[in-house]
Amino acid sequence: QVRLVESGGGLVQTGGSLRLSCAASGRFYRINVMGWYRQAPGKYRELVAVITSSGGTNYGDSVKGRFTISRDNGKNTAYLQMNSLKLEDTAVYYCNAEATLRNSEDFNSWGQGTQVTVSS
Repeated sequence: QVRLVESGGGLVQTGGSLRLSCAASGRFYRINVMGWYRQAPGKYRELVAVITSSGGTNYGDSVKGRFTISRDNGKNTAYLQMNSLKLEDTAVYYCNAEATLRNSEDFNSWGQGTQVTVSS
């Protein structure tokens, strides 16, 4: 119903920057919330940042002041600008979307994940 395609992951040195993108497509009426979560080996998946359709944002404590989430509602795309990257930011980053389908049902979707590796 909602397909998410992520891009922009890769390898970067500590202190560097990366920008992730997540494009949503499918048979939906509206994407209400888009967000990024991450999971490092041996750890639970955790919130990175979320953004509502009106631009309200929420960030995980570990990324506040370094990461910025934004979205282009016309393109159904969310972005995550990651600056001042640290070794502990290494993880698989997953895009998530909460959508309202054309039949008015709510639908939650996950992307396939993109690897972000920060090296010293």
